[in-house]
Amino acid sequence: MAPLRVTIVGSGNWGSAIARIVGATTKQNPGDFDTTVKMWVFEEMVDGRKLSEIINETHENVKYLPGKILPENVVAVPDLVESCREANILIFVVPHQFVARICSQLKDNLKAEGGVQAVSLIKGVSVRKEGGLKLISEEITDALNIPCYALMGANLAPEVASDNFCEATIGCNDKKDGPILKKLFHTPNFRISVVDDGHTVELCGALKNIVACAAGFSDGLGYGDNTKAAIIRLGLMEMTKFVEHYYPGSNLQTFFESCGVADLITTCYGGRNRRVCEAFVKSGKPLAEVEKELLNGQSAQGPLTAEEVYLMMEKSDGLHEKFPLFTAVHRICSGALQPKDLIDCLRDHPEHMGDF
Repeated sequence: MAPLRVTIVGSGNWGSAIARIVGATTKQNPGDFDTTVKMWVFEEMVDGRKLSEIINETHENVKYLPGKILPENVVAVPDLVESCREANILIFVVPHQFVARICSQLKDNLKAEGGVQAVSLIKGVSVRKEGGLKLISEEITDALNIPCYALMGANLAPEVASDNFCEATIGCNDKKDGPILKKLFHTPNFRISVVDDGHTVELCGALKNIVACAAGFSDGLGYGDNTKAAIIRLGLMEMTKFVEHYYPGSNLQTFFESCGVADLITTCYGGRNRRVCEAFVKSGKPLAEVEKELLNGQSAQGPLTAEEVYLMMEKSDGLHEKFPLFTAVHRICSGALQPKDLIDCLRDHPEHMGDF
């Protein structure tokens, strides 16, 4: 069997951080993987030069991951279709609102001999046209007619790029694909566990960003670690109940993988959603303006995920009352509620009342 060709669809800080890992593992396993890794770059001008050219000449993404060198076998390609046409494994690392547009361009243009599969590192959800929840992996599978799995974990991109020890979880419901995906991502400092509870893995990655927004509001209001710990606990309870509501029979053990409680904690203390929401409270500026100022062209997924979750819950009577933290985050982000009202929304949480 010919070595598998890998393309990274996205080149932000997380995409570039994972490129450092995949660039290394493909070189270390030439019998399994083609040693050239393509990385699709949304072309931008940086100091009068094309970003893709800078990456290919200096092996550094100077805009999104400055100071970290990419392996020389990672090649930036500004044409989406060209970067993916011959790939066997597509690694999606883009903001989730762009997935539909990207997939529409790739549809009928994937020609890899031996088949194609995808791995989503995207932390978000979408809404089905008829209502209800749709995972990003399901969106990719439906659009491209290929299997799509999910990799989630406590993985702040700057720390991954600095080769700090960390863990991640791959949700892969097909046992034959799990080993090769583990080989693609597993390194001494990026330890991979593979579980067959893909829905839970992916939803943990999306929902924890909503909880991180609440943690950011709390920080901005000047509350301490006790309050944040309560938010994390109540948020975890809502995550488990939400997953069980939409995917009955999920494995509680998955919440104790890196994709679950570990990712929740690190995001509530160090992630961009927490940082943006703290600044939103302290500055009094519109959320979109704060995001633009702090994230250098990237996006915080928490507010958008909170909105999509809110819209899903609207279609089911009584769900808003069962998920007051998720509901409060959306209402604060949309301006319907003041940040100072967050704690009032949690005082009578069903978890405290014994009837959740």
